[in-house]
Amino acid sequence: MEAGRPGQAQLAAIRGWLRLDQAMAAFNRHLRQRYGVTGAQLAMLRIVAEQPVTLADLRLRLAMHPATLGQLIDRLARQGLVDRRPSPSDRRRRLVEPTSAGHGLLAEAPLAGPVRLRHLDADGNRLERLAAAFEDAVELFGLKEWSQ
Repeated sequence: MEAGRPGQAQLAAIRGWLRLDQAMAAFNRHLRQRYGVTGAQLAMLRIVAEQPVTLADLRLRLAMHPATLGQLIDRLARQGLVDRRPSPSDRRRRLVEPTSAGHGLLAEAPLAGPVRLRHLDADGNRLERLAAAFEDAVELFGLKEWSQ
């Protein structure tokens, strides 16, 4: 391989990334046009539909900045897809659960993207390889300093 020219392995990796990136962008456009939500909003709606959960619980379970999480939940609430109310066990905490409109959207919207992994009975070794590949991507793409 000549210096400065990518080999077949590098080109294959770049093509794989581009395919994933284009598929995610197309999925997000579809969700926006058809359902009025983003992939992140739909994923969050699916997560809160698994069981009623407080914002504090979500912060502990998800690797998201609290402001980002709050903004996602706020947008879902403004769209009438989730309700936030005081938790019966601790009135200082906010319980988040889907509304009937939220459940309706979940019944119609495709189950795709990373949150789909929560609903698959996939081989554990395959999921471990996927997780390692994503970690490698952060490092190989030079994005470590911007990752959480």
